[in-house]
Amino acid sequence: MPEINGPRGRIVKAPENFLTPDGIKTVFREGKSGRRDFIRQAFVAATAAGAAAGSALAAGNPVPSEGGDPNILNLPTHSTGLGQPVVTDGYGKPSQYETNVQRRQSPGLTQTTQASVSFAPLQSLFGIVTPSGLHFERHHQGWWDIDPSKHRLMINGSDAQIVKKPMVFTMDEIMRLPAVSRFHFIECGANTGMEWGNVAVPTCQYSHGMLSCSEFTGVPLKAVLDMCGVDYRRGRFVLGEGADGSSMTRTIPMELVESGEVLLAYGQNGEMLRPENGYPLRLVVPGVQGVSWVKYLRRIEVGDKPYAAKDEVMHYVDLMPNGLHRQYTSTQECKSVVTTPSGGQVLLDKGFYNISGLAWSGRGKIRRVDVSVDGGRNWRSARLETPVLDKCLTRFNLDWVWDGKAALIQSRATDDTAYVQPTYRQLRQVRGSRSIYHNNAIQTWLVQESGEVKNVQLS
Repeated sequence: MPEINGPRGRIVKAPENFLTPDGIKTVFREGKSGRRDFIRQAFVAATAAGAAAGSALAAGNPVPSEGGDPNILNLPTHSTGLGQPVVTDGYGKPSQYETNVQRRQSPGLTQTTQASVSFAPLQSLFGIVTPSGLHFERHHQGWWDIDPSKHRLMINGSDAQIVKKPMVFTMDEIMRLPAVSRFHFIECGANTGMEWGNVAVPTCQYSHGMLSCSEFTGVPLKAVLDMCGVDYRRGRFVLGEGADGSSMTRTIPMELVESGEVLLAYGQNGEMLRPENGYPLRLVVPGVQGVSWVKYLRRIEVGDKPYAAKDEVMHYVDLMPNGLHRQYTSTQECKSVVTTPSGGQVLLDKGFYNISGLAWSGRGKIRRVDVSVDGGRNWRSARLETPVLDKCLTRFNLDWVWDGKAALIQSRATDDTAYVQPTYRQLRQVRGSRSIYHNNAIQTWLVQESGEVKNVQLS
């Protein structure tokens, strides 16, 4: 534990729900004309109001400089009376004081609520596990709550020789097989995609919130393919197919399946999957972009070549500077983000702060994270919280004393393949600035002298 000398800083949380329903309609209208003035103005106003409220809250219930603290000397009601009865709620809920911590849609990002995305509030979370109720969502045709007794998983081959014994499994049959539980991150390939050209969103939730991490429980896909007599010499790819109306299908290389990593998952964080996360069955493909983690999984086909599904040739491809599209680039490269302090938050005082954030890599474990407070001129090695797991979020921390001057806060992750997270300049030299997917550039937060934190990019 670091020794903390001098004053400790106070921080105001970022405004989360800063647009009203009418404001969201205005954003849609502006979006059609290529403008975003309203959303910027609304966020600035919400940040200013949050800073004022934070100062008022701190002043309204202060710790006395001398004498006794009435919050200690006077026993509150919860120390002198009976509390709520046991099992008031059969399924527990967060505190009433934490109800503002929610996953949220980005206003104006999509035109339909079914083919849309919600962002996890990374700046409000601790450790590495995302609560199931805050896990980010990406849907192509909306979510469903499917009756598990009627759900089936079919295993077949592209021809009769690749799979000797095609089979159909019920959920009960899958859940009776030997299971494993593993912690892994899942990240949408479009996470941070709005930032390719320039700064587009104000907070960490919207810049990096298509990212979550859970303990997943299920059966290794290879164990089921073995039961079906798969010819692994010829069958070098599998096609996962979802049961929702978007006909989501994705090709997965067989070497990932043979490693034992790919799971037929039904459990998440100790309970069954939530409907928004693919209940009752989904694929877990560690290190690979989230679109390949097919939800509502109903079929696995084994074949001898990639399937060139619609979401592999039209979407989730990388537009390169020469005008060509790069396909089958599913691995999520090494990446990190500082979550505190981050965009929309306000530092109220000079003094000690704990810089904290998350790092991850689709190629293995995080080896180290360096943090800079001067825009990358100087770097310090951050502390990595345990556990540090394969293809899993890793929490990092660094002690920092803010002197009240402007600061540019960055984090730079390195994984155990020695890959180092690039700057925007390095990434754009290879990829250009017109892409959507696989943006793993270093994020910069500007702490202004006023204490307000903004999203910026360094050229």
